[in-house]
Amino acid sequence: MYDYLRDPAAIYEKSFQAIEREADFSSFDAAAKKIVTRIIHACGMPEILPDLVYHPDISSSAISALRKNAPVFCDCEMLTHGVIRRLLPAHNEVICTLNADGVPALAASLKTTRSAAAVDLWLDRLEGAITVFGNAPTALFHLLERIEAGAPKPAAVLAFPVGFVGAAESKEALIASSIDVPFITLRGRKGGSAMAAAALNAIAGLAQEGT
Repeated sequence: MYDYLRDPAAIYEKSFQAIEREADFSSFDAAAKKIVTRIIHACGMPEILPDLVYHPDISSSAISALRKNAPVFCDCEMLTHGVIRRLLPAHNEVICTLNADGVPALAASLKTTRSAAAVDLWLDRLEGAITVFGNAPTALFHLLERIEAGAPKPAAVLAFPVGFVGAAESKEALIASSIDVPFITLRGRKGGSAMAAAALNAIAGLAQEGT
């Protein structure tokens, strides 16, 4: 038998104790600290803390949107499976349009990826929605392009595209953008569906708590 901790409550407690010891949250407000703690817990890397960037209204805007039953748009199917549905305060709809009919043809006509083209299927319900990215830089870039061209604005952008091509650049574009939409993102190549889902789940939990 291997000697390892088996008790789930103890594992949970020790995990968050370790994060509290290893991460300096002095510059984060209470709500942002909860969100960031969950992101760190999802990836096991307290060292990402200095690269997390967020708009001051991200918590309040996203919480309000969820309570108003805003839909949650996700850029990939994996991300949708990481969303804890019971935390969503209004049983919000979680939507991924990547595999919707017509997306391959639309991607070909736009000369872009399916992930980016799938964003166009969000536009009718984009105003006041939550948009979450855990995979595709092209999808985040495309959302920014559409909003800059006059598309409705979501209530929040949770941006964690991952990879070696375009991920860092797409997040820098979001940070520098003039679209004035609350966001949270992680600078650099790191990201992924686990981080993105963790951010959303933390916000959903805050919405349920009334924080």
